Amino acid sequence: MSYIHGYDPDTLREITDSRECAERLEEIGSQRSLHALLERVWLLKVLDRFDEALDISDQSVRVARMAGTRRDLLRARILHATIMQCRGAYAAAEQELTMCAEEADGQGWASIAAFALQHRGKVHYDEGDYDSARRDFKQALFLRQNAGATDAQLESTLLAIDAAERRRAREVVAS
Repeated sequence: MSYIHGYDPDTLREITDSRECAERLEEIGSQRSLHALLERVWLLKVLDRFDEALDISDQSVRVARMAGTRRDLLRARILHATIMQCRGAYAAAEQELTMCAEEADGQGWASIAAFALQHRGKVHYDEGDYDSARRDFKQALFLRQNAGATDAQLESTLLAIDAAERRRAREVVAS
């Protein structure tokens, strides 16, 4: 999304302009297309409005199931898992992201598998499991490179790998 101005090197969260995101959310209003629902979920997420994001996310998964493609459904499920992560439901988010990554990989959809693995890595990162986070980020990088990802996508994955390695190194020094 064009509203991302980078990533926090410590938390790995998107850096956004809250005013810009709130204005876009206002523009979208109550549109019901799958694209609009997914964008609303993401905007609510970066605005830390997780309860609203979860409600809209549930709706986006239902719409994708009824009227979208399998790819649409995977994207909606991945976004839904990120909302669960933000709410602290790490096990549920990890399970959903694992299923999404496996399904995307089985279909040969490397970019979607990479997206799921990148987010599963963030779940591990939030849980303090930096080795698992690093593995997921490295696998996402490999898939993204092979799928011809944009420089911005590759850069966000490299930043995540670096952050996981720094955190892991701090753990080793502290113990």
